[in-house]
Amino acid sequence: MAHDHSHNSSHSIRLAFFLNFVFAVFEIIGGFLTNSLAIISTALHDFGDSFSLGLSWYLDKYSKKGKDKVFSYGYRRFSLLAALINAVILITGSLFIINEAITRVIKPEHSNAKGMILFAVIGVAVNGVAAFRMKGSKALNIQVVMWHLLDDVLGWAAVLIIGITQSFQDIHVLDPILSILITLYVLYKVLGNFRKTIALFLQAVPEGIDIDEIESSLRAIPKVKSAHHTHVWSMDGEHHVLTSHLVVDGKVTKEDILDVKCAVQALTDKYDLSHTTVEIEYEDESCRMENAPMA
Repeated sequence: MAHDHSHNSSHSIRLAFFLNFVFAVFEIIGGFLTNSLAIISTALHDFGDSFSLGLSWYLDKYSKKGKDKVFSYGYRRFSLLAALINAVILITGSLFIINEAITRVIKPEHSNAKGMILFAVIGVAVNGVAAFRMKGSKALNIQVVMWHLLDDVLGWAAVLIIGITQSFQDIHVLDPILSILITLYVLYKVLGNFRKTIALFLQAVPEGIDIDEIESSLRAIPKVKSAHHTHVWSMDGEHHVLTSHLVVDGKVTKEDILDVKCAVQALTDKYDLSHTTVEIEYEDESCRMENAPMA
């Protein structure tokens, strides 16, 4: 019962990676030339995005490997590793930028307004195109990247406004203040995605999935008397796994069992589940999981 709903090809990830990485290099150079900490802070975020895109590009191919003796579910769960590593990098970088920005708030330095405007216009275009290429994916690592790219679009729009403002009024403190605001906003978003990633690593029920509703739907299947040991987890934030035990009357026929399986299949499609394992037990049969700690 496997379904592939990925909307991101290797080509899209590769293009977004090169766009982001090349521009991030120019951002670093431009940040020092314009003496703009806001540009340097967005460059650091773009490098983090580039790393995640590169890792996602690699894992997009790697995760397509089928199951083997080591990873019986296949390699899709490796994509969560990209989201986790990327989040850690961005959190560390954000703390560094905030520390540097606070120093410049205390001792403001001049920045080149015209250079800021030029890089801001290019930044909005590059990150906007890259974000658009990521649109539609449910995979958590791609969602993390897309949100970072959208954050960068907003950040560059803010840099553009500051650059235009400083063309008329040279207020040095605006640049570090903007840097702090951009970084705090990105940090807020990253911490949220970091929490989601950790939850999926610990096999929490994916967001948007109501396990009680699923179990209720299983119980509503004709010939099913009860359901227990129902678990839902996700391999990568996109491909979800369901396991459950269904109890049926001891007098059901083979045709009845096939009907139950068809109903489970329909349920799988309804809740967009990639892999489903259901154990059917007879009413007079003892469940082997009855005394298991994972009740």
